[in-house]
Amino acid sequence: MLVVRKAVQSAVRKNINRSFSASRPHLKERNVSIYLTVLPLSSMGGSCVFVYEGALHLTESAARFDQSVCGKLSELLHIAGPGLKKGKNRIFYGIHQDFPCVAVVGLGKSDSGVCGAENWDAGKENIRHAVSVGCRSLQELEVSHVEVDGCGDPQSAAEGAVLGLFNYDQLKSKKKIKVTTQLHGSSDVDCWKKGVVYGEGQNLARFLMEAPANHITPTAFASTIEEKLAPHAERVTISKRSQAWIEEQQMGAFLSVAKGSEEPPVFLELHYNGSPDSKQPPLLLVGKGITFDSGGISLKPSVSMDAMRADMGGAATVCASIVTAAALNLPVNIIGLAPLCENMPSGKATKPGDVVRAKNGKTIQVDNTDAEGRLILADALCYAHAFHPKAIVNVATLTGAMDVALGSAATGVFTNSDWLWEQLHKASVVTGDRVWRMPLFQHYSKQVTDSQLADLNNIGKYSRSGGACTAAAFLREFVTAPHWAHLDIAGVMSNKDEIPYLRKGMSGRPTRTLVDELRFSRHV
Repeated sequence: MLVVRKAVQSAVRKNINRSFSASRPHLKERNVSIYLTVLPLSSMGGSCVFVYEGALHLTESAARFDQSVCGKLSELLHIAGPGLKKGKNRIFYGIHQDFPCVAVVGLGKSDSGVCGAENWDAGKENIRHAVSVGCRSLQELEVSHVEVDGCGDPQSAAEGAVLGLFNYDQLKSKKKIKVTTQLHGSSDVDCWKKGVVYGEGQNLARFLMEAPANHITPTAFASTIEEKLAPHAERVTISKRSQAWIEEQQMGAFLSVAKGSEEPPVFLELHYNGSPDSKQPPLLLVGKGITFDSGGISLKPSVSMDAMRADMGGAATVCASIVTAAALNLPVNIIGLAPLCENMPSGKATKPGDVVRAKNGKTIQVDNTDAEGRLILADALCYAHAFHPKAIVNVATLTGAMDVALGSAATGVFTNSDWLWEQLHKASVVTGDRVWRMPLFQHYSKQVTDSQLADLNNIGKYSRSGGACTAAAFLREFVTAPHWAHLDIAGVMSNKDEIPYLRKGMSGRPTRTLVDELRFSRHV
């Protein structure tokens, strides 16, 4: 289909008239005839370049671009008025024969870097933000291919492009145009490709979390991960354990949640052998995989219950990080565990007050069936110890209390290991997907070990008080490993507008932080 955009024609006319008036102020504005060649949308190309705050200060790549068009870019920016603030953009048309549309985006301060107060690298975050703005603005104009200024950090630029363009529209009749991106003005293509892999990893988690629960059942989830890991089959072993296997393992806590649903549970086990000759024990990740959480008999309110399709965000981010590690050929051995099931009410479902037995023999009084994530994780954590891992990191959308405590600013981390905390924190500063350490006081442990009928209660003695902390204390009862961390990602599960380079929807956080934690931890 051939299309000519009147907006493009009008904008070109304005740009020419502005340039004409600026260079010849004594002459009146002329009527300019514009002749545009009609092109299919698929042939349109665009470019994203960037400018720092303050006086006109182009990035190195943008300055070279400006030279290639004989200074037209800087001239138009000067005519357009005040400089661009961070994340703000302007589109110029017809200034480069290879790029009918050029997006110029504000990059913030040129000296931005690691900020201790914010616990992230502001320079990297500014790049991700600006690149996403530029790519999305060109996508809205139906530009199908965009070359991106690497801003001196091609990996962050690629992450911004890939994350910013993601949109879950698979089930819609009308879809946004698919945009391909590539690095412009830099030879550091390897860093760009690395950023693409990181971004695609997080987008895989976003896809799994966003998809409807009738599309991503436990079985479908496991099959999707198997498909994504197929290109790396020589280094990956995948086991999709059935209900019969789960019963053999005596995972009574996991089964107590799964039995309320007609969908069969799956215990997904992934082994990535990136360093087959290594004598170091593997790093182990565990992800909560409730593919839909109704609350069970302790039924949730109907408002926003649809968002509980993403209650498998822990499993999604864990599995996506292993897919990413495999794509990056990380030289580390990783095991991933994901107990997958639904939490549904039925005549077979667990009732409040029931007592179940976990894999390690401990009994649990289930006073709230909507505190189910900790039950399936309890059995997975017990199983994890059989591999004698170097460290165990479990990830879960575990408690609404975590959202109350930290909101969407950071993932809450509960850990018994200063070393593991340091690896997670270091990774989060680089990725911009922040973590914050939370307490594991005995104060909270006493609240979950005070049960009328069993060894443990699945909710704290004071119910809502310190809910994220008592949930972590419950999990600790199933951990003997010296290096363990529990990441409660309930607050970062979705994005409204808090992370500017992510569209509204499920976030896929903290996939990139997990990948870098794996990368950093292998060296220690």
